[in-house]
Order: sequence, then C-alpha cells, then structure tokens
Amino acid sequence: MRAETPMRAETPGRAEALGCAEVLGSVRGEGPGVEARRLVQVEVSGMEALGPVAAEGPGVEVSGSVRGAEPGVEVSGSVRGAEALGCAEVRGSVQAEVSGMEALGPVAAEGLRFQVLGPVRVWRDGVELDLGFPQQRALLALLLACAGRPVPTGEILDVLWAERPPASAVHVTRRYAGALRRLLEPGLPPRAPGRRLLRRTGGYLLAAETDEVDLLRFRELTRRGSRAAATGRPDTAAGHFARALAEWRGPVAMGIPASVRAHVQFTAVQRELIGTARLAADAALLSGRAEQILPALRRATAQEPLDEPLHARLVLVLAACGLQAEALRTYDDIRHRLATDLSLTPGPELTAAHTRVLRQELRRPRASVPAVGQLPPEPAAFAGRQAESQQLTRLADESAVLVCGMPGVGKTTLAVAWAHGAADRFPDGRLHIDLRGSDPVRDPVPPADALRELLTALEVPAHRMPDGRAALAGLYRTLLAERRVLVVLDDAADTEQLRPLLPTAPGSLALVTSRNALPGLVATGARPLTLEPPSTEDARAILTEQLRTRQSTAAPAPSVTHEIVTHCGQLPLALSAVADRIAAAPGPPLTAVVAELRDAHGGLDALSALRAPFLASYRRLPADSARLFLLMPRHPGRSHLTPETVAPLAGLPVRRARLLLAQLAEAHLLRETEPGRYALHDLLRAFATELAAAAAADTTNPTDTS
Repeated sequence: MRAETPMRAETPGRAEALGCAEVLGSVRGEGPGVEARRLVQVEVSGMEALGPVAAEGPGVEVSGSVRGAEPGVEVSGSVRGAEALGCAEVRGSVQAEVSGMEALGPVAAEGLRFQVLGPVRVWRDGVELDLGFPQQRALLALLLACAGRPVPTGEILDVLWAERPPASAVHVTRRYAGALRRLLEPGLPPRAPGRRLLRRTGGYLLAAETDEVDLLRFRELTRRGSRAAATGRPDTAAGHFARALAEWRGPVAMGIPASVRAHVQFTAVQRELIGTARLAADAALLSGRAEQILPALRRATAQEPLDEPLHARLVLVLAACGLQAEALRTYDDIRHRLATDLSLTPGPELTAAHTRVLRQELRRPRASVPAVGQLPPEPAAFAGRQAESQQLTRLADESAVLVCGMPGVGKTTLAVAWAHGAADRFPDGRLHIDLRGSDPVRDPVPPADALRELLTALEVPAHRMPDGRAALAGLYRTLLAERRVLVVLDDAADTEQLRPLLPTAPGSLALVTSRNALPGLVATGARPLTLEPPSTEDARAILTEQLRTRQSTAAPAPSVTHEIVTHCGQLPLALSAVADRIAAAPGPPLTAVVAELRDAHGGLDALSALRAPFLASYRRLPADSARLFLLMPRHPGRSHLTPETVAPLAGLPVRRARLLLAQLAEAHLLRETEPGRYALHDLLRAFATELAAAAAADTTNPTDTS
C-alpha cells in the first residue's frame, strides 16, 4: 500500500513517546476502492501528554495512541517514509505529508490473493476459487513460484511432466493457461489476452503485485530483515523475519502432484524458507525476542527433521524461552534421528548448542510487563475429547484457530479446558471474552465494546482509552506486540466482529469459537477445527463425570448409561441437562428420568434446555434457509440429504437447494458428511419438527385480532 496524501501535524510541547497507529488506505489491486488495514509502530516526538494521535487526508487515516502524558491532548500528524509494521517518526508543530508508506502482508482487500507457501490457493474478493485439475493447479503453482519472471514453455513441460512429455503437452499447457486466465478474470472476452496470465515469447508470466502473493511478501520482508541485520538492528530484523515466516503455512505448493513438488523450482523456495528461519532465529537470540520466532521455528524443523543447523537454533531458542527441558528433549530427538536414519553423530553446531543449554547460558529475559489472566474457571466436568485437545496443541503455533460446531456440542468447554492446560505456551497471559454471537436474548458485542473489555483486562484505565474503533484496535495491538498471549474469542457472530480483536504479534494465538463456519476468517489463514458430537465412549465418560461433579448418588448401570447417551444423541449439552435432572430430582430419580426420555419418543420434552440454544441459531438464518430447515424432517433419509432430493421437497431448483443446504451446513444445523451429501442430527430433527408443527398450527388457527 502506498499513501501519497498531505496531512496536518500540530504537536504542542517536546518529549518522546512510543505509540501506534492503524492505517486505512488504498492498495494496488484489481478493483477500485480496495482497502487494507495495517498496524504501524510510530515514534512520536513533540508530546508531553497521553492523547490520541490522528492524521487525516483524502483516502488515508492514521489513528492510535501515544504513551506518556495528559489525557485530552490531540495530535493530527503524518508519517513520512514509514513501513507498515516498522517504525516512523512524527515530529510536531509543522505541516507534513505522508509519502512512501508501504503495507506488506495478507490484506483484507477485494481483488485477487494468491498462496503457494503451503496449499496452492487463490481467492477473489474473499471467495476461494476452484483451481481445477491437479496439472492445472501445478501450472499456477509454478507461475507463482516464479512470480515476476516469464516461465519458458520448455520449463513448464519439464515441471508438469517430469519424465517424457506427451506429444500434446504444448497444446494441453495452452488449454490449462486459458482456463486459468478465465478463472482469474471471469469477465474476459474469448481470446482476449487479459492482464493477469500474460503470454510472453516462448512462455507465460503471472502478473501480480507484491501484496497479492504470499511468496513475494515473504521475499520482501526477508530482504528488509536481512538489511536490518546487516546494519546492526537485530530487533527490527527479528520483527521482519517473523512476519515473513508468518506467510509460511505448510510444505510449498501442497495439493499438486508429488512429482511436480519435487522439482527444483519448488525445492528452491523451500530452501529460502529454511534460510529465513535460520536468520530469524539468529536475530531473535541477539535481540531477546526468541518467543516471537519459536512458533515458526517449530514448523520449520517439523518439515526438515534432519537439518542440523536449524535444529541447533531450535534448541537455543527453546532454552532462551525458558523451556530448558524441551530444548534437551529436542536435542535427544534429533541425535536419535541422525543415528537411526543417517548413521551420524551430531555435528559441531548442534553439539555446541546442546552444551550452551546444559551450562544454562541462555535464559528467558524477565518480562517487562506482568502476565494477564482472564479465563473462566476450568470446567469441572470436562472428560473425553483427547483427540480434539491434541489437535489444538498441534495448531497452537498458528495465529488463529476456529473451533466450530452445532449448538451444545461443547465448543466453549473444550476451548476453556485447553486454554487452562496451555499456560506454559503463553507466558504473558490468557484473555477471554464472550462475544455473544448466539445469545438468545442479548445482541452480539460490538467490536469497540469488546476492545474496551480486552483493554480493561490489560489494565488500561478507562480514561486512557482513545475514542473510535481504529484507535482502540491500535492500542490493543500495541500492548500485545511484545507479548505472547492466548486470546479466547468465545461465541463469535461473524468475521467482521472478530477482525479488530485478532492479535497480530507472532507467537500469540486467537482461539475462536463459533456456531458458524466463518469462511471469511478461514480465508485469512485461521485453521478450522470442526467439533462433532463425541464418540459413544466419550459421551459415557462425560455423563459419568457430570454426575460425579454434581455429587449425585446415582450410578447408572452400563446399559442405562448407554440408553441415556443414545436418547441425548451424544450431545454434551443434552447430557449435562440430564445430569442436572438426575441430581435435582427427589427420591430415586434415575428410573424416572430415563422413563421421561423414553416417553419423549425422540422429542425435546425431556430435554427442554436445548430449545433456547437451537432457537438462537435458527433465528439467525436467512428466511429461505429457515424455511428449508423446517422441511428437513419430511425427508425420508436421515443422512442422505442431497440437493437433488431436497429440491422437490421444497419446490426449489437444484442450484438454489444446493446453496441453502450449504448455508445450513455453515450454521452447523446440518453436517456435510461428504461433498454434496448432508445429515441432520436427531435432536435438531426433533427441534425442526416442533417448529414446523407450531408454524402449521399458527397458519391453521391465526390469532383473532378483531
């Protein structure tokens, strides 16, 4: 992003302070009005008071906060020559201009966005595109790996057909290129050259800006980090390297044939990533920012299990983070792999790292800010979910994880229980906020109110909080910039509510729970974990633990426990409701409660606690999706719902039925068992039956208003 806009700067007094700003401006891209938001660290001179910083100009807004003075003092100023996520100066009492401001990294913008440092993916206006056949996807991956230069046809044939290309290979390549061109520019007339996939003499060129391709952003940030390291600024270098490695989401060009990925073009990119990881570790160890680099270094070593220099740095970084025992285990693991796989002993660099750890030469620097803690109490009756908890642990080095699923499946319970067990991973604290996305009574929490609540947890007094969402978000991200924290964003309504609440500093994690699949959040890099009802064995364990924590004297026989679990559809919220009923009922309650479940004949009369959460999800559906949901019980197949079988039931075209089924699945009121095939949970089926019956009764017997 470049901003070339004049702005005013009026700053009384003289003093130095550090603050931050969030930049809103235009980005080079395919469509007009493309926007991006970026956090900018701003070094302010000329202020003796704490007050908001605001800079205005056509198309650009900079706002944030300044540390160190009286409330109520306002500054409108400018940033000259600044780099997003870098440092700039604002100097007071002068007229100034914004020039040369750049924003690198994934942007929430319209237009095209390409990913090759991980799965090969493309988004247009936030919607992921289907890239077609594996060979066509491989062609796009090659063009992305070579972004910025034409790729000769001979090289394309060598990559796509590693052995002997068929006689039709050139024609097939042209066909793939044409399909990709139409995919990237859907309104392109036939045979038009377009502006994206360009034909060059003897080859093809993918035209893309740096901020559109993760590999180009990675290379630019690595270049900046290397320049900072070479000029003796390891702290700045570590920041650039950390943001570069944040673009790395898995093995290069995943999703294309393995024979293609083995080509030198892709292995060379993998070597670039490993090289940057080494540079990042060196800068982090020099600057005392080891925790910022640790997540990326873990990912790098997982992909290069025999790289001694990389593992030596991981051992040192772990020790610098205070994880001495893990550092020693890591050394033992790589030593064992080297002996088993290569019949080698550790080399000098790895041995030296091990010796430094044994001598305790690396210690975690004492935190300059106190750790924060704002989690709800640990769930008393948490049981089962070992596989899901392990999956969260594997994803803990990501920037955001989304736990989603149907109402009552236990999303919050899992997130809070895991957060309590992950204290060592987030030494600077753990935050929690209930965003009320599915609250049956209250509206979702507005982002500005959520930011104020989080800032309060970070011990920011109310009178020190700036006005406006952008300024609040800037202050929030500044306070988290040097911390490694877990932020549990519970019961999110949508991606827009979440966007300003996501921590941006490497090493921090946003753990989001929501009843919705939030494709917009996933498109920005969040890793989804869809929570299904637990297994029968886990459901029995949950019921047993629920009864134990309620000090119930009931001890159901295995056959009775199995019956209760079956009637509850293995849903944790239903099991909790039954445990409450058993614990609260006078006399010998067990047989009576089981009889109620039987007499309900699969309905919700014995599980009335489920109606409110189910109804809250239903009320948030679009009208057509809600109508289709009420028709679901009429479908003869419980787990074989398809657009073709549902369309006649609802009197809809198949295409419309497909869209509505996808909306219900996104709200987790249906479960997509395989592409294009859906299933309805028994308790949701009972709820839909009740609603449909009530709607039919209202139609038959309208209220008399005369």
